[in-house]
Amino acid sequence: MKKIISICFVLSLFLVSCSDFIENPQRGKQTLDNYFQTEEECQNFVNGLYARLVTHDDWWQLLGPRLVNEAATDDAWMGNTQQSTSDYYPAAHYAMTPTLMGSIGNIYVKRYENITNCNYAISGIANSPIDAAKIATLVAQAKFCRAMNYYELVNNFGGVPIVTEPIATNAMDKERSTSDEVYAQIISDLKDASGALSYQTAAEAAGQATKGAAQALLARVCLFSGDYQSAYNYADSVIKCGKYALEPDFINIWSVYNHNGVESIFEIQSSDLSDKSLGAQISTLAGARGEKADKFPSGDSKDVMDGWGWCMPTSDLENCYLSEDDEIRRRSTITRYLDPVYGDEVNNPAYYFSPDANKSMRVIRKYYIPVAMRRTLTDKRMNAPLDIPLLRLAEMYLTRAESAYYLNNTSQATADLNIVRDRVFLAPKNGLSGNTLLYAIWKERRMELAFEGLRLYDIRREIDPATGKPVIDGLFGENGSFVKYNTQTSTDEYELTNTMERQDKGIMYESPKHRLWPIPQAEIDRSMGVVKQNPGYN
Repeated sequence: MKKIISICFVLSLFLVSCSDFIENPQRGKQTLDNYFQTEEECQNFVNGLYARLVTHDDWWQLLGPRLVNEAATDDAWMGNTQQSTSDYYPAAHYAMTPTLMGSIGNIYVKRYENITNCNYAISGIANSPIDAAKIATLVAQAKFCRAMNYYELVNNFGGVPIVTEPIATNAMDKERSTSDEVYAQIISDLKDASGALSYQTAAEAAGQATKGAAQALLARVCLFSGDYQSAYNYADSVIKCGKYALEPDFINIWSVYNHNGVESIFEIQSSDLSDKSLGAQISTLAGARGEKADKFPSGDSKDVMDGWGWCMPTSDLENCYLSEDDEIRRRSTITRYLDPVYGDEVNNPAYYFSPDANKSMRVIRKYYIPVAMRRTLTDKRMNAPLDIPLLRLAEMYLTRAESAYYLNNTSQATADLNIVRDRVFLAPKNGLSGNTLLYAIWKERRMELAFEGLRLYDIRREIDPATGKPVIDGLFGENGSFVKYNTQTSTDEYELTNTMERQDKGIMYESPKHRLWPIPQAEIDRSMGVVKQNPGYN
């Protein structure tokens, strides 16, 4: 029986190749019996896997859920207070049920669609008549992509079914594996990828997986799964491979003018090509609502981005930076209402947006498109050239620091902590030990990596030594420190004034239930009940 790939599922994907963007030709339907016959077909298929790691086909499938997870932390509000919140409220305010999941349900569905594509690639390319070295490279890249998809699944839902063979997505009736088993699968794929790939800079790789990317993700997943020696070793290998360096200026990490910079290990590519929709729509999703042309010095409507206002930074996060006098990372991560935009002060000296439409009156600077770039774009949403870094060197220093702490190597943990601080001209933190050192490393992760897709996973996995419970348990719920800050302590003029989003965000959090999201009920039904629900959601 022939296996069919539909055009919408595989062959109409776009992504950067080694040297340029590829637009795959439309071929209607093609059977796997006669696909994977040329290097071009194999390469195009793998290019599509990269495209679907974050952007998939449209913003709502994976970019939206990425912001929803940020809004489920102490770093961000839902933000938008003028439109339906059905996609964001269930997660941001911990009101989720298996049948009311908002955007989060898309993660489960789309990750498995992506895994199915990875499985087809691994199987099909392995039997392709092309050069053996090219087969090894492309299969390794497909395994990297499969690992990345399973990494997202296990951190959102815990143990999930492991599928490593090409099967139809409507045949998902496998029992759930444990979280440890999923991590083992991820690590196996990444070790295979690391063994077959070479170290390259992000600029050399241009959006494709490398040995450095595989080892960087290995370092992260080993840290998350508690294998601190392996996490240390992999992070150490990436740091010492000689291909990556910290950006001298922190703001350039996310700059539209600095794709695949020296610090980047792996990032999702974008382009401002007017005849292709290859822009990063996250800039629009999280952009400020209610910009007005007459508020810009030019008065030109071309300067207006027309953002949607989802995922607004909290004053609690801003206070974290202020407590360390960390002006560089604060201004590179958060822009407040009527403040000059860091790095764009001439064209946007007093950033105006609607007070009624944005909960905290703060926007994410990392996702901001500078005014000069806006003026050149045919479509500011579809052509915004903002790459999305998924792995970068500073995280490796902080991973090595945290792993070193757990391995009782205080001197290395302190040295790595201070390397990251030194880049933004902060004083070193010497002489710390015990819990104080661990808290300092965690705080540095929050400030360094804010809005890069890690905060929710971090506060779920970090076990506070003072309580023996995950950090998230101390932040949310009736007695959570974040809830109490917003309802009892905060004096923030913007958050307290705009009550169209509840000020007690997180009060409905329940432990241990909300340490994971529920499996979508539709997926349990589709498995005929073979897939079981996470505890507390039945």
